Amino acid sequence: MGLALAGAILVIAAVLLPNSAQAQFGLRGGPLGVARFAVGHVIGLSRLRHARMAVRGGRYRSAALRSQDPRYDPRGAERGQPANPYILRAALTAQAALSGWHGGRSPQGWWRHPDGSYGWAGPVFWPFAYDDLANAVIFADTTSISLYGYGDIYAALFSPYAAGELAAYTVPQGRRARKVPSVESICDASDTAGLPVDRIAATVAPNELQRAALDELTAAWNAARDTIRAACPAQAPATASERLGLMRERIAAMIKATDAIEAPLAKFAGLLSDDQKARLNALANDRRAALASRQPKDAQATAACQPDYDPRYDEKAQRQYEQLVQQQWPADDIASTLRLDDTARARFEVLQDTTLRTMETLSACPAEAAATPLARLAAVKARLATMLREVTGVTDALDDFEADLSDEQKAGFEAIGPKRGA
Repeated sequence: MGLALAGAILVIAAVLLPNSAQAQFGLRGGPLGVARFAVGHVIGLSRLRHARMAVRGGRYRSAALRSQDPRYDPRGAERGQPANPYILRAALTAQAALSGWHGGRSPQGWWRHPDGSYGWAGPVFWPFAYDDLANAVIFADTTSISLYGYGDIYAALFSPYAAGELAAYTVPQGRRARKVPSVESICDASDTAGLPVDRIAATVAPNELQRAALDELTAAWNAARDTIRAACPAQAPATASERLGLMRERIAAMIKATDAIEAPLAKFAGLLSDDQKARLNALANDRRAALASRQPKDAQATAACQPDYDPRYDEKAQRQYEQLVQQQWPADDIASTLRLDDTARARFEVLQDTTLRTMETLSACPAEAAATPLARLAAVKARLATMLREVTGVTDALDDFEADLSDEQKAGFEAIGPKRGA
């Protein structure tokens, strides 16, 4: 009976998916518009199941509470296998993101990314920012960066955490403190990998002048780590405005970090011979091959980024659509609860439309990574600049919406997110 009911629901979802999504979220392009957000990036989807299994099994339950290299997997090393950073980081951030959240029914959390990790881990936005920078620039892996977008902005507006749950990350109290990692612990656990200096040196075999340039790059990369870490919050942001402000600070810190490493990276690359450059660029190919051997590419997920893709015939798209539905705007609830007048309602609609447009601008199907580290760095900077612009636009719309609201109305708006997760 249960299987029959699930099958019937699946058929109904498959038929109604494009129209209902377009109606609820204002997505343009019919099925394609839904697919761009709901399906997510090809690599992220193909690893989602394995990431969930790692979290459910509790294999890394305490990993987020201590500083360690998220790429290191001792069991894999014993078998002579390279660690899969996606599974490890998904487990790390899932434990940290969910430990302080008791309002939702789903053990996965509606604000998770398609690869199983989280853009918000308690009060921390982008917990793997520093690690993602190295992955994108050195290993041509922009998977994680491409997954940041609408869902994270939505989570900033409608936080899944109540005030007490967020406070547990910054002001440990009683027995619960042993289960909820601190902000400092989350940041420490997620920024220890960074620039793979030894691997680069072994690959290019630098001469004395090149080695000095590599040392300069290493110093700049470490300074970039400090810049990003300094943008980690000291206390939990209590309002949507503060959370959007934190998003802007973290993204701005990443942009500042990319600015700091640009010149040293150009200097180091400029000193390499053509053969050395080819070997350095090959690191990205080696990384992709190693991960592909552990996790074959998903044909259905690959098709999701094609221009003629129709999600009505993809079960994974339907599961992602369910997550999208959880992120629909509670417009009627907000209007009635806050008792908005016509002016406030119009401003709220502008906020909603501004946020929804980020689905298209921050698509989860990015272009193929560039061939060289310098070109990839430029692409990362462009992506971060786009993200900062979009978050700033949403922030401005939120400020306009809240400009004439009373304190009671603002409090009612902040209560919407935790209430919907209960």
